[in-house]
Amino acid sequence: MTTPAAVIHVVDDDEAVRDSLRFLLDAAGLAVRTHASAEALLSAEPTVPGCVLTDVRMPGMDGLELLRRLRAAAITVPVLVMTGHADVPMALRALKAGALDFLEKPFSDDALVAAVRAALDESRRAAGARAQTEKASARIAGLTPREREVFDLLVEGLPTKAIAKALGASPRTVEVHRARVMEKLGARSLPELVRLALVARAEPRAGG
Repeated sequence: MTTPAAVIHVVDDDEAVRDSLRFLLDAAGLAVRTHASAEALLSAEPTVPGCVLTDVRMPGMDGLELLRRLRAAAITVPVLVMTGHADVPMALRALKAGALDFLEKPFSDDALVAAVRAALDESRRAAGARAQTEKASARIAGLTPREREVFDLLVEGLPTKAIAKALGASPRTVEVHRARVMEKLGARSLPELVRLALVARAEPRAGG
């Protein structure tokens, strides 16, 4: 299964800026899509791996509101915001709302490309972590209800006798369920079960 190409979504109401950024990122060997407004980007539904490079001040929906809308829609691509000196406070609010970074104009070509590559690296890392979480959750979901109860108590650190008492079962029955849990989840030890539980419960970072 091939990994989809990472796409940089450039959002700016100034056509000349969009064209300039497309040319620069194309020259760096990166895939680019441009959007004339925040609304246009939301309609495109950007997916991972990828990132969003957006101006912070635009007519209609600004970059800060765009970030909020992306997060509300559970679209977790990293977001970089571009800002003029007067808009730095707005950019700082964007960081607090989950933006990965901001670039103050005028910025160099090298600084922009470096920031975009860092955002793509973060996107790939987050996508990998998300895949691990989904895989671990799917494996745990394959347990029977009783096996899940035993699993939950095992990862809380309860010994067999305590689990048996909590479930109203014999220690021998708990041991049987424990063996089945270990086999189904491919775990060889209790620490492996705990790590699997932690991965399954992991939440993606806001910027990822």
